[in-house]
Amino acid sequence: MNQKVSRPSDQRWWAPYAMLPSGVARDVTFEVTAGRFTAVSVDTVPGDAQPLPGVVLPGFANAHSHAFHRALRGRTHLGGGTFWTWRERMYAVAAQLDPDSYLALATATYAEMALAGVTAVGEFHYLHHGPGGASYDDPNAMGEALRQGAADAGIRLTLLDTCYVAGGLTASGHGPLDGVQKRFGDGDADHWAQRVAGLRESAGMRVGAAIHSVRAVPRDQLGVVAAAAAGRPLHVHLSEQPAENWACQGFYGLTPTALLDVAGVLGPLTSVVHATHLTDQDIATLGRTFTTVCFCPTTERDLADGIGPARRLSDAGLPLSLGSDQHAVIDLLEEARALEMHERLDSLQRGRFRPDELLSAATRHESLGWDDAGRLEVGGRADLVAVRLDSARTAGSAPEQIMLSASAADVDTVIVDGRTVVAGGQHLLGDVGMLLQKAIQTLWKHP
Repeated sequence: MNQKVSRPSDQRWWAPYAMLPSGVARDVTFEVTAGRFTAVSVDTVPGDAQPLPGVVLPGFANAHSHAFHRALRGRTHLGGGTFWTWRERMYAVAAQLDPDSYLALATATYAEMALAGVTAVGEFHYLHHGPGGASYDDPNAMGEALRQGAADAGIRLTLLDTCYVAGGLTASGHGPLDGVQKRFGDGDADHWAQRVAGLRESAGMRVGAAIHSVRAVPRDQLGVVAAAAAGRPLHVHLSEQPAENWACQGFYGLTPTALLDVAGVLGPLTSVVHATHLTDQDIATLGRTFTTVCFCPTTERDLADGIGPARRLSDAGLPLSLGSDQHAVIDLLEEARALEMHERLDSLQRGRFRPDELLSAATRHESLGWDDAGRLEVGGRADLVAVRLDSARTAGSAPEQIMLSASAADVDTVIVDGRTVVAGGQHLLGDVGMLLQKAIQTLWKHP
């Protein structure tokens, strides 16, 4: 093992197991300078390095988040219904938020993500304006609240500022924004692009873009968004519900995937979210364009969306990522495990995804514009997630199969860019449950 002269800014951690790009390694020492790995050495002794328990994984990338949906957890399950009835409850929360209350909710939600091992989040941000659609003095005040919330919670943010200009789509065409939807819109895609141009990236935030869906952005404006997003991550909800497919086919004579393709939206920097109800041709199109697909299994099952063709998409050459979306659960280990378990239910076969494939999906930071994160290797961002191997859930697990047994509750330590954000299962902000309770109870008449 090579020896190095330590500098004052050097940091050293040691773990009994670590999931390196080559697989599980034992007795691993990580050396970090200025937030990046400068050495990763195996078969070492702890020495003066800070010990980490269990198995160390790369930081997780939560590729699809709506932070304000966290206020809905445990409040949408009476009376049954569908995605469309759930959406009315979501609108009720959206109607109440302002920059201050959004900051409190986002900070607490992002802190919950950090507790679960998330080191970067892609925020699909469409709650832009005040009641009735009136702009705040700072037109990006709500986005700035998200920036501050992520910084306070200690994780990186990709702000996927979302174009949302139509209230829906039927076989007869697009409808206008209505009610709380007016808070989402900028009038048209050109005005959306002008507002987004006022956002500036910072050390902990990338600025990306999103098309809410083919329901919310008409065909003649899709290309405007794609052009404005050139060189940056571009995300879009795709075929989450059959009703979206029927409406798009009825009005445009195309599936949503085909419509995005002819509009020039798909490509290596684009992620389509959900992709639940696809045709064979849709899968071929996504594969041909090297588009990433983001699955959100705990949301897709919570909203009764269906089970998407994850294995078929992966076999077609598409990278897969994961998100917690509406945050019925914030647990990227569970999202990864659900990817496999949903496949088992659909195919009646086990082992549809290898554990290393599940880890790759949970750590796909490049879909958020952080190409230098998600791998425990020299030169990369120093993100470390230590998962315990001695809990009631993980005791006896083989380290290489930890993705199939652990939960967020087993995350002990989280280090983001060399900074310890979670230690011993505790966040640097203190009691995250209390933060969530304070932020959420103001949004409901009865806490």
